Amino acid sequence: MASLSIPEQNRTLSDPDQIRDFLAPFGVWYEKWEVEGRLPADPTNEQILETYAPEIERLKSKGNFVTSDVINVSNATPGLDAMLAKFNKEHTHSEDEVRFTVSGKGVFHLHPEGGPVFAVTVESGDLINVPNGMKHWFNLCDDRHIRCIRLFEDISGWTPHYVDAAVHEQFAPLCFGPANALKSPGADSSSVDSGIRPVIQI
Repeated sequence: MASLSIPEQNRTLSDPDQIRDFLAPFGVWYEKWEVEGRLPADPTNEQILETYAPEIERLKSKGNFVTSDVINVSNATPGLDAMLAKFNKEHTHSEDEVRFTVSGKGVFHLHPEGGPVFAVTVESGDLINVPNGMKHWFNLCDDRHIRCIRLFEDISGWTPHYVDAAVHEQFAPLCFGPANALKSPGADSSSVDSGIRPVIQI
């Protein structure tokens, strides 16, 4: 289940409707798709794309996407550290970034113009987009695993464009077991549950 943390407001949301309502004014989509019972055990990429073909086609029409694929990242992925290093610094893309999480967990940190920095944890069943041009960065959690459907207008559009005066180093992402939060500098950690596990930042 997704969670959303807004450190400037000392606020965390976990209700899907509240998350959706918070994100909508920023042009960010949030949807919840069923996973359990829809996919076989250890599905192939082709089975995943076939299962979610209706949702993919709907999003293609909504966002002018032309292709989709499945990415499966884990500690066994060759060159994982170099891959993550491209995206854990504040950047933008020249098209929407759309991901549906099949399994695993990650954190999108979003920095919209005129809005607070906030973090959205995505887990199995969560779909999110990062709008074209929005500043953001991404981290995996401590197990460094995520499997996602991605949609593209043009694959080359996902090249990261790094921003000046980036703020990603000012925020420390944390994993709280089933949910993540984003803690701002100087925040009091004395009240944080002992189950905190730091997000991997490469």
